[in-house]
Amino acid sequence: MGARVTAVLLTAAILGPTVGVRAQDGGGSDEGYWPQWRGPFGTGSAAAGSPPFEWNDERNIRWKIEIPGLGSATPIVWGDRVFVFSATATGEGWRSQGGLFARLRRRVMGGVGPGDVQQYVVTALARSDGRVLWQEVAIEEAPHEGRHATGSWASPSGVADDEQVCAFFGSRGLYCYDHDGRFLWDRDFGDMEIRMEFGEGASPALHGDTIVINWDHQGQSFITALDKRTGEERWRVDRDEITSWATPLIVEHGRGAQVVTSATNRVRSYDLATGLTVWESEGVTMNAIPSPVAANGIVYVTSGYNGSSLLAVRLADASGDVADTDAVAWSLDRDTPYVPSPLLHQGILYLVKSNSGVLSAFDAETGTRVYGPERLPGIRSVYASPVAVGDRIYISGRAGTTLVIKAGRDFEVLASNELDDKFDASPAVAGDELYLRGQDYLYCIAAP
Repeated sequence: MGARVTAVLLTAAILGPTVGVRAQDGGGSDEGYWPQWRGPFGTGSAAAGSPPFEWNDERNIRWKIEIPGLGSATPIVWGDRVFVFSATATGEGWRSQGGLFARLRRRVMGGVGPGDVQQYVVTALARSDGRVLWQEVAIEEAPHEGRHATGSWASPSGVADDEQVCAFFGSRGLYCYDHDGRFLWDRDFGDMEIRMEFGEGASPALHGDTIVINWDHQGQSFITALDKRTGEERWRVDRDEITSWATPLIVEHGRGAQVVTSATNRVRSYDLATGLTVWESEGVTMNAIPSPVAANGIVYVTSGYNGSSLLAVRLADASGDVADTDAVAWSLDRDTPYVPSPLLHQGILYLVKSNSGVLSAFDAETGTRVYGPERLPGIRSVYASPVAVGDRIYISGRAGTTLVIKAGRDFEVLASNELDDKFDASPAVAGDELYLRGQDYLYCIAAP
């Protein structure tokens, strides 16, 4: 991949404290960390905290900062820092040029095709006031193919632990830094061939000293595990899969850790240490996007494009092909999400139906419907995944409304909050702070 470029573009832009991404039977996490996509346990649930449940442009906004360029990656939080990932066009390339050919290309590609050189940027902000502490351009390069009209060139979220922060830009590579912005290493995995040129989105998973990358596309798909300190490959397994956008889930069970992957052909779990398959089952629907979640020895895999699919698998009984075995605790064939990942919080599994403003809740152990489908007032379209802390659930709609729902067995709207922005990135919760990544701004929602 091209040479690493370093620049400062802005003047103002599961786990314990030593473990990366983890979904663990029991276990805990320090309050105030959101170190990965879907939070400290990979479930969308925060360990502790109490952010505000009401805000507007003049109330309970501790700070907001403009983030240039496109990005729908969830911010991640470690210690006193927030890390944001984005892609910014440089103004170079055929899409920025005039002439008949360039105009025709823009029309054919719908304005979102490759051509413009992008700077793929990692920004570290102070949690206290949003100051830019450092910023690095990981690489400057034109995308090799298109993206979805509602997507971005920087959709994957990063991962962090007490030693480093790693940004993943898919076909542009994986880049790791220390917390002061010093470059450590990078890896180039090649170029993905994405179905329908819808763009890339799966995030890395980090557990202990191992980073896992799932590389499902229209070419030769694979999953690989890397040493987090050096980038050295520990194992790689080819996969018979088409494009998926689901982030793998690393879950500890028994004497080891497993990597659970969701995809159209098969759902699979790999041994984290060796890459050997532990168990597998039939796949989910086409366009597998939602990430698996797990707690109390059960892992939940779901999707919702051209159909509905949810499989709840007991890890203690899972070995080989688990389809039609006692390892399947329960399943579901309706009301499942297309883009948003499920939320697993305090024994209840929450599902947004398709991409619509409709919510259902299920007992995570038995699959019994707790409530729903319930219409979310003021929300018509949802890409962001719901998050929760304590007795509150936060759901952000694409048009700028964030609803706060009471967690538990009764559906109750606590508040509806409007901001003049659009939200596709999922929220992050860190202690008493809620971070919302909008199309234009990053917001820190917190009491004064």
